[in-house]
Amino acid sequence: MIDLKRSHLSFTNKLGRLVWQVFYLLAFRPTPIFLHSWRTFLLRVFGASLGSGVHVYPSAKIWAPWNLVMGSGSCLASNVDCYNVATVTLGEGATVSQYCYLCTASRDYRDPSLPLLTAPITLGAKAWVAADVYIGPGVIIGQGCVVAARTSLVNDVPAGFIIRQRFDLVAESIVRKLKRIDKSDI
Repeated sequence: MIDLKRSHLSFTNKLGRLVWQVFYLLAFRPTPIFLHSWRTFLLRVFGASLGSGVHVYPSAKIWAPWNLVMGSGSCLASNVDCYNVATVTLGEGATVSQYCYLCTASRDYRDPSLPLLTAPITLGAKAWVAADVYIGPGVIIGQGCVVAARTSLVNDVPAGFIIRQRFDLVAESIVRKLKRIDKSDI
């Protein structure tokens, strides 16, 4: 069971995000792809903890740099959406490929006031998250894991596992059922 904690975003947090958005739009987003060192400098100025040789691409969206921890040689690729209301940690050499969504927050739908719930996301060293993957709040992906493209993760993954969704089995099952339908029944 993932431990989601109630959170409240302070005025200081909101102001910090406003200032970050201005810098993101004017000094981060429009940079050429090869200027990784400039983008890591900006992220560090805003409180990110980054190892050496980190690659963050200009189209990657980081909600709160002060909640980003990246080990040496890790990467946030093009168009990654890092909604890090809580901390997102990438281990050494971890890669998050294009169009992934890292989501550390949700709402408590059981409470009429819909309070914000948060939990950190952690990727172990040498983990690879392929294109267009959703990772939900509180998920821990172990060292050396591979998460295949278009997977949705809401549970932890132990070290060394390869995870993929098997939509092909569902589709195959549906096709078999359709083939069994007698055409005279239609």
